[in-house]
Amino acid sequence: MALFRAIYNLLWGDLVQIPLPGGSSLVLSLLVLILIPAGLYFTVRTRFLPFRLFPEMVRVTRDKGSDQERQGISGLQALIVSTACRVGMGNLVGVVAAISAGGAGAVFWMWLIALVGSSTAFVEATLAQIYKEKDPLYGGWRGGPAYYLHRLFAGRKKRRYSLFAVLFAISGLVCWCGISQVIGNSISSSFKNAFHIPPLWSTIALVAVAAVVVLRKNATVRVLDIVVPVMAACYFFLTLVLIIMNASQLPGVFARIFSEAFGLRQAVGGGLGAVIMNGAKRGLFSSEAGSGSAPCAAAAADVSHPAKAGLLQALGVFIDTVVICSCSAMIMLLTPESLTAGLEGMDLLQEAMRYHLGEFGVVFIAVILWLFSFSTFLGVLFYARSNVAYLFGDNWLSQTLYKLVALAMLFIGGLAAYQFVWDLGDVGIGLMTIFNMIALIPLAPQALASLRDYEQNHLYKTKE
Repeated sequence: MALFRAIYNLLWGDLVQIPLPGGSSLVLSLLVLILIPAGLYFTVRTRFLPFRLFPEMVRVTRDKGSDQERQGISGLQALIVSTACRVGMGNLVGVVAAISAGGAGAVFWMWLIALVGSSTAFVEATLAQIYKEKDPLYGGWRGGPAYYLHRLFAGRKKRRYSLFAVLFAISGLVCWCGISQVIGNSISSSFKNAFHIPPLWSTIALVAVAAVVVLRKNATVRVLDIVVPVMAACYFFLTLVLIIMNASQLPGVFARIFSEAFGLRQAVGGGLGAVIMNGAKRGLFSSEAGSGSAPCAAAAADVSHPAKAGLLQALGVFIDTVVICSCSAMIMLLTPESLTAGLEGMDLLQEAMRYHLGEFGVVFIAVILWLFSFSTFLGVLFYARSNVAYLFGDNWLSQTLYKLVALAMLFIGGLAAYQFVWDLGDVGIGLMTIFNMIALIPLAPQALASLRDYEQNHLYKTKE
């Protein structure tokens, strides 16, 4: 436990403290110190790809694959799987927590850092495509950081394992088990608050439905194809209705976001550091850019050029943070502060929805959270396929055993929250990020070369 706590503090603790005006300070963790400079570096090297090629990101969603007979999933399906994982409880309660701790200005920094993270998402997804392999069990392709880490350190030698690849794969499996418990707890808690359903019954129903999907060979992607677009569209359009209903307040909301992002009041009051860091952390860890999760889905895509998978995953960061997280931010910022004073987490969000839509709002948030969390569970088990195969080989036994362990964690989490397992998930994703970034910097020239080739030989010809 002492070793575990030391690793947790190293990854997430206050590593560097930078003084700011007014007695405030900007406190940086190791992961923030790694991810923000890397994101800025990749943004410059891709010539500001998130801004320059945004129309192309949208157009690529209509890509038809590398040939008429697709092997595996399409690029759009890979985007849906990664969006299922990115869009989770963090988009609801996490955004609320960021605004509660850092004020409305945290939203601006969340947007900015997410756009920077889009370039990182492009690089890791493109590399996953370059180093993908055939998947003899599920069909199609598989890959991710474990595979490009292996190639980086083992080269073309016929070695079964590479140390950093093994460490990444183990970290991912540990992280996703921890996330499974968090998902179970989030769903059972929200259903208890909204419908007064005992956690045992809601958890049994959740695990039963999840088992039917994940224990079938290729049901996961088919279910996510339906669930993710529906849940994202419902949440977005309901928020749009609320914004239209409160249109007169919008100028004040945006003025508050930008004034508090750079505001003199926050600097003098010693809160500017909290504003910046809460927004930055939400932008980084909601999008998961750099963590190595999304490349596990990107590698499975059957696309005609590796850069297309990268562009799709860069778009996924935009959808997650600039669209979905902003929905939660608007719901909260359009609610009178007097109503939400002293509340936090799901209670705060449900109270905001009660103000806008009455009891229907509370029920709606509970249902949306169920969909967000359930799709995240399906998504992380899709990610786990390639890591299980890397560690244990191509066999159904290891694949099924991991699914059963994850289902058990989902059940346990629904009945009780164990802080150790929650922290285990945080340590897992932190270690994944460290091991993934070890590969991204030396392998980035290959992703950048793929982008140049795409722009020179595919992008402009398509436009002509």
